[in-house]
Amino acid sequence: MAWFPHLVRRIAATVRQLGWIDAAWHACARLLQAIPGGRCALHRYQFVAQPVAPGSLCRGRGRAIAVTPCLAAEALPPGPERPLPVLLDRYRQGAQCLVARVDKADDAAPSMAGWLWLLRGACQEDEVRARYVLAPQLSWDLDVWVHPDQRGALVFARLWEEANARLHAQGVRWSCSRISRFNRGSLAAHARLGAISLGTATFVRCGRWQWMLASLPPYLHLSRHPASFPSFRFDHLPWSRHAAT
Repeated sequence: MAWFPHLVRRIAATVRQLGWIDAAWHACARLLQAIPGGRCALHRYQFVAQPVAPGSLCRGRGRAIAVTPCLAAEALPPGPERPLPVLLDRYRQGAQCLVARVDKADDAAPSMAGWLWLLRGACQEDEVRARYVLAPQLSWDLDVWVHPDQRGALVFARLWEEANARLHAQGVRWSCSRISRFNRGSLAAHARLGAISLGTATFVRCGRWQWMLASLPPYLHLSRHPASFPSFRFDHLPWSRHAAT
């Protein structure tokens, strides 16, 4: 029984980090993940919106971090492992990828430091079966990734600095996204940017079946084929009292 105290400490640490409710969901996710075949999974999302406004988030620092758009999947530099069909589908939907590169002092080629994807109009989720429909003043941001060696530096802020400038010029005033409720680091990073909560959704997949429970419409959904999925409409501004200038 030497493993028991270690298990208790792990459970206690998870509860401290996530709280009782999300810790319980996280335990369910781990159990489903352990089922052979990889056919079952649980995803629990927090939907957030953060204000879009021009201005410097880095206060003049981070000049060695260049952020530029990448227009095709084939031109993306080596970075996080994502299935090529997923990347191609993002471009097919009209997504824009902003890539951060860090200049090196030894004159070597700039290395990939992070990326951020932006999408207007609507976004088809690539982790579960779901669709997000957006009002014209909104954008959707997805798959914000920073190289592990650059976390805690200015890459995240530089990506958002450039994204804010581009979106604001297009008339976008809020950017929405979904974040795993189990990723408290990402939730905290978005909170520092002024993000507010829009609701939660929990998806359970087993084979072809998918169950969804959410705190916002359509609240409940059950499907068993790719053409059946819930649509979340972010087409009004219930958070207008927080309106960005």
